[in-house]
Parts: sequence; C-alpha cells; structure tokens
Amino acid sequence: MSERKPVVLVTAADLAPEALALLGGYEIVYAGKTPSDDDIVSLCGQHDPAAIIVRYGKVGAAAMAAAPSLRVISKHGSGTDTIDKTAAAARGIAVRAAAGANAAAVAEHALALMLACAKSVPLLDARMRAGHWDKAVHKSLELHGRTVGLVGLGAIGLRFARMADAMGMNVLGFDPYAKELPSFVQRADLDTLWKQADVISLHCPLTEENRNLLDAKTLARCKRGVIVVNTARGGLIDEAALLEAVRGGQVRAAGLDSFAVEPMLAGHPFQKESGFILSPHIGGVTSDAYVNMGLAAARNVRGVIEAR
Repeated sequence: MSERKPVVLVTAADLAPEALALLGGYEIVYAGKTPSDDDIVSLCGQHDPAAIIVRYGKVGAAAMAAAPSLRVISKHGSGTDTIDKTAAAARGIAVRAAAGANAAAVAEHALALMLACAKSVPLLDARMRAGHWDKAVHKSLELHGRTVGLVGLGAIGLRFARMADAMGMNVLGFDPYAKELPSFVQRADLDTLWKQADVISLHCPLTEENRNLLDAKTLARCKRGVIVVNTARGGLIDEAALLEAVRGGQVRAAGLDSFAVEPMLAGHPFQKESGFILSPHIGGVTSDAYVNMGLAAARNVRGVIEAR
C-alpha cells in the first residue's frame, strides 16, 4: 500500500499550472473561490495538511490546531497579515511570503492610480460619455517636478520609486528597515514626508504599530491637495478621516486598491464620492504575477517540508 502524499491546502479554487508542476509529489486540496475562516478550519480538520498556501481568507489559531501535521503556511503574495504569526510561532509552523513575486504588478498599479488621480481619468471619461467637452474648464495636475513620498521601500516601493524618478519626480522614502537606498530616493522621516509630499503612496505591511497611519492628524499635516495612493493594506488608513479629507479638499484624490473590510460592502461612502478611484485589491493580479506568486509559494512549501 502506497504511502499517502502530504496534503497542500490552497485557500482558493486554483493555482498556476507551473506551481502545480512543482508540487507533483503532493495532494492538492482547494478551498474554493471565497473560503470563509470556518471553511479553512473545516478543511484542515478533514485533510490535516502539511502545508497551506494562502490566497484568500485568513489562517488563524483554530485552523492550525485542526491540522497537527501542518509545517508551513505559504502566502501567495507578499503580505502575511492574514496569517496569525504568533500562533504559528507557538506551534513551530513556518510562515513564508512570496516576497517580490508581484512587485512589478503592484508598482505598476500604484503608478496607474497616481496618474488617474492626477489626470482625473475616470471623471473625464464619464464626462465625455455624457456628451461634455471640458477642455476649456478642466486642468489636471502635472507630476514632473513634484514630490512623491513613499512609506515602505521593499521590492514594490523601490520599483515604484524608479518609475516616479523616471517621470522627473522627487522621491522621498520612509522605511526604518531599509539599509542602502538608490541615489534617486531621499530618506526622510514621516513628519518630513507628510509636509513635503504632493503624492503619498503606501507600500508597507500592516502592523499594530502602523494601523491607521494615515488618520485625521497626519492628513492635516500634509500639503493641501495631496494625492493618496494605497496598494498595500486598507488598515493603514483611517477611512472616515480620509473621506472627510477628500470632501474638504485637503486630499485632491485617493487611489485605493485596499480597504479596511474586503470585499467592500455595497453602500460604502467611497463609492459615491468622485474624489476616489477604486479597484478591488487587484494590484498584484496579473497573468505574470499569478504564475510568479504560485511558483514562489510552491517553492516555499517544498523548501520547508523537504529541508534536510
């Protein structure tokens, strides 16, 4: 009788074929398109996975307790805030991220949101479709020569910085963990960044220390008419404070790909405000990133389970 293959639970309905090829010696179990926390716990109890590849949903202490064979939780992406790392550490379960696998995709999306905010792309498109020709009355914002402030200088933040520099923008960056920085990034503390940046773009992980980093106090310290871009985590922003700042003109526009509650619920106030450009947390969702993140997540699974 053949020995049972180790189980890898994927908290989604699919995984890139290239990643599956790397996991040929494992049994793959899918949790479905939108698994709830309870679904994940139940599947852990049924299949006792050796590894979990996290795409959607959260993996908490209850899921880990239901899977005594669990050795690694591998994120299909760079952010691990959906994994209870304290519970994992207590059980000796490794937590790995696909660092940098979606950096190009997310940085490009942040750039797209910044440009859309500065150039009023969705508003002008809607006005054109309604029969208006606003050439005589509309003025967009030129970004050349203006300053972008980046919070987080990992793979995504530095890639975005390089694109902003190529556009002729001045780049300020805050990241207490970044060591050597390229010449086109000027290191700055947060107070300097808030005061000098014409655009603020967030590229850092969410922690309890930086939750609501952008709140009423910090937004008030920013330049009037600042653009805010967030392709990181929704919890970095106090959404009520940002709403008031947009309505009052302190923030010219906000381009957001991440939100405090996801999926965004119908009737969210951002949906009715023209000063917001919204996308459903798809900055890292491209065909290339899908493969790259799947491969990195699969390699991280094998790296832990097959370590000698």
